[in-house]
Amino acid sequence: MTDFDVDALLTDRHTKIVVTCGSGGVGKTTTAAAMAVRAADAGRTVAVLTIDPARRLAQSLGLTHLDNTPRRVTLDTPGQLWAMMLDTRRTFDEMVAAHSTPDRAAQILANPFYRTISSSFSGTQEYMAMEKLGQLAATGKYELIVVDTPRSRSALDFLDAPQRLTSFLDGRMIRLLATPSRGIMKLFEAGFTLFARAVTAVIGGQMLTDAARFVQLFEDMFGGFRERAETTYQLLRDPGSSFVVVATCQADALREAAYFTDRLVSEQMPLAGLILNRTHPPLAHLSAAATEAALEADAKAGSRSKGATLARAALRIHLDRLAMSADEMRMRARFDRARAEVPVTCVPAQPTDVHDIEGLRAIGAALGRV
Repeated sequence: MTDFDVDALLTDRHTKIVVTCGSGGVGKTTTAAAMAVRAADAGRTVAVLTIDPARRLAQSLGLTHLDNTPRRVTLDTPGQLWAMMLDTRRTFDEMVAAHSTPDRAAQILANPFYRTISSSFSGTQEYMAMEKLGQLAATGKYELIVVDTPRSRSALDFLDAPQRLTSFLDGRMIRLLATPSRGIMKLFEAGFTLFARAVTAVIGGQMLTDAARFVQLFEDMFGGFRERAETTYQLLRDPGSSFVVVATCQADALREAAYFTDRLVSEQMPLAGLILNRTHPPLAHLSAAATEAALEADAKAGSRSKGATLARAALRIHLDRLAMSADEMRMRARFDRARAEVPVTCVPAQPTDVHDIEGLRAIGAALGRV
């Protein structure tokens, strides 16, 4: 079992990108923001990009809202912090405008098929997250970029989706649509008459026409689409990038954490470590046996003073905390035995929800303790 030195990761000038992943409800967004604040407090120029559309991040950073443009966060710190929330459709629109002529871009943006895939097609959000990460990295403006990925296992679609989307857009069926009349004839010649009718029945003839027109307009961009995804994917495998898995000491969350860590290792992605959020360490150095003995002795004494009543309540809370901590340690021990090479750090549960910069700093301070 190795301790995860989060401060060493964040303050290392060679660390350029940190990607957080984990199941929903484990405090991943808050952890990403806390790491970004921690790095900025250490003097670095940091951007935090969230893909999960949670308003908590903006509120915690003292911003009224987040959008597709990095916004400066006011900090009394030697570094700088910028924050943004991915707007999938806008990022796609900007990419089209940047890599096409004005006339062709206008036609693409007005195409109904484009409007469908740019906002709701599976994998588009994750591809555009890669696109936005690549754009932020290419500016050279930020020393560190912290990325907060979507919840649950879809977080690792961040790795898979670009390939799926580019494979779809570069696939044979889509290519045939680039030359509609000849393409449809080939479908017929190949014995796909029933298939073509089925497609038309499901999505409609107009949608098929829109798709064909989109592919014709977009055809020159296919290569760049794939190339940029591959470039960003390689960026995530570079020594300057790190993945941080976030979980809680609960069975489901640790199961997801195991999935994430195993997948990242199998993909040879740079895994920095695991953060266990909302842990419950003992309140005092008093064993369960000693606590129970104290409660038993107090009960025999029969004191009803206010001080004795408070002492009994504190002892019972401590006993409950000891049981909770023991359960968490058992669950963590299972993870450690199977994945001893993964560094781990724990963040104690906070007394209140995090809703401001100071709350994020408290989380960052807990992360910094090794």
